[in-house]
Amino acid sequence: MDLARALGWLQPGQYRQSPRARPAALTQWHTPDYVAALERAEAEGAVSDAVRARHGLGTTSNPVFPEMFRRPATSAGAAMLAADLVRAGGVVYTPAGGTHHGMPDRANGFCYLNDPVLCILTLRRLGVERVAYVDIDAHHCDGVQVAFAGDPRVLLVSVHEERRWPFTGALDDDGGGNCVNLPVPRGFNDTEMRAALEEVIGPKVAAHRPQAVVLQCGADALEEDPLSRLALSNAAHRGVVRALRPIAPRFIVLGGGGYNPWSVARCWTGVWAELAGHEIPDRLPPAAEAVLRALTGRGFERRGPVAETLLTTLADTPREGPVRPDLRARLRALAAR
Repeated sequence: MDLARALGWLQPGQYRQSPRARPAALTQWHTPDYVAALERAEAEGAVSDAVRARHGLGTTSNPVFPEMFRRPATSAGAAMLAADLVRAGGVVYTPAGGTHHGMPDRANGFCYLNDPVLCILTLRRLGVERVAYVDIDAHHCDGVQVAFAGDPRVLLVSVHEERRWPFTGALDDDGGGNCVNLPVPRGFNDTEMRAALEEVIGPKVAAHRPQAVVLQCGADALEEDPLSRLALSNAAHRGVVRALRPIAPRFIVLGGGGYNPWSVARCWTGVWAELAGHEIPDRLPPAAEAVLRALTGRGFERRGPVAETLLTTLADTPREGPVRPDLRARLRALAAR
């Protein structure tokens, strides 16, 4: 958001402060006991062994921290507000969202609440029956699939790295008929993403005839991300946004994973440029460059200097390559299903 503002792309009328979701709203999907445990963990700064075992709080992947309820509840509030804002049509972008691993009764994979699920449930409560959920995060959206597997009103399409945590979302897992899972090999490139978009994602979403499309736009599938072995450029993310936007009158874009602060900032600012109709400059102006140069990332100092292109540009050079035979076979299998 700082980067978008430095580029003059985020005016006051284009931004809404998110409310913090109340516990009663969160229990649309999460259990009351879990929501209460999450609030209590924030207030006390610690959890008991029993709470850790039952709700997954206070673990390495779901640590206790000072805003562990307030922060995800605000992201959930943003996703539910987004659903309300597009009730009559439109586009809303909430990059703080996309916590797709959260489970009804436990935290999971750094996700304490599941804002994509809460967003879709809110759309449904507001009368939007048919929703397509597309997820291009490097990790499978296990929590969202748990919520909607077998529900013909919700189409779920996930592109994620094979043999990557949470080790769900196999090619033959159709979730009871409404889930399209495409596990992709390491090195997955822009050409392969375009093939997936043209042969599977786009046709499946269009055939569903959704009244709303929700896109989880995780930035951890980018080549620079340390937690995946995929090789996308941020041009691929903008291409997915561009292709999905016209399919339904309501379009909500969420953030997601992303563990390189420079590539995350550039990718998600580029997504906003695509949505808001801004032209991406060849080189960033000094104010925008200063935002990127001020970023820090734990552990990145051991990797050497940050590449200048990550500090001075917004758009990656597209990372094209061959569509490998194994991936081509997976696309054919899904297209024929």
